Amino acid sequence: MKIHGPSLGIGAGISGIVIFAIFITTGSGFFTNSADNNVKTQSKDNQKFQITLLSDHASPILGSKDAPITMVEFGDYQCFYCNKFYHTTEPDIVKNYVDAGKVKLIFKDFTIIGPDSVNAAHAAHCAQEKGKFWEYHDTLYNNWNGENTGWASSKNLLAFAKQVGISDSDFNACMSDTRYTSTIKGSFSDAQTLGLTGTPDFFIIGPDNSVTKIVGAQPYEAFDEIFKKLTK
Repeated sequence: MKIHGPSLGIGAGISGIVIFAIFITTGSGFFTNSADNNVKTQSKDNQKFQITLLSDHASPILGSKDAPITMVEFGDYQCFYCNKFYHTTEPDIVKNYVDAGKVKLIFKDFTIIGPDSVNAAHAAHCAQEKGKFWEYHDTLYNNWNGENTGWASSKNLLAFAKQVGISDSDFNACMSDTRYTSTIKGSFSDAQTLGLTGTPDFFIIGPDNSVTKIVGAQPYEAFDEIFKKLTK
């Protein structure tokens, strides 16, 4: 795979799929109806949608920057369902679509669970300075151990940095500076503007600039169906 630079709410993990078809023109567009017999469909007519809510305050891209489909995840590193998605669904998406150059992934922080969520998000952005965002992202989920249990403590976050090859001095300096606080707050604000109330939530941007929203840690088949429709 290629990498390129630039429980409150947890109910989203068990929600049904909600699709919004959004057609973007010059950076914004309007919600319109999308019909599918197997999904719950909603519409928000005349509600403006700005694509910058998905592209700003985000991680580097995972995959080819030229992939025709973009998938944006809003997540919290302490979230049970985000961790479930990472382990049960994301590997197949990466294998079948990201590595194949069809889909690129972007992660945005929606830190809704507790202070360790913010610290973990900040640590991932510090790892980004060394080109290690996605390695650190994976390490966080591979060490997940519940909500507000202390597994994302400052001591452990430093240990995770060592695991991905980041020096103590570089990592500590970045964490002490809290230089990514505005990025994390900006992403949180973007999620609120989009009306998100839980994690994970996903927005899939197609080659035609349509945007599909998936609510919760849905199985691989839900994503596969959408990707196949967009790549026909």
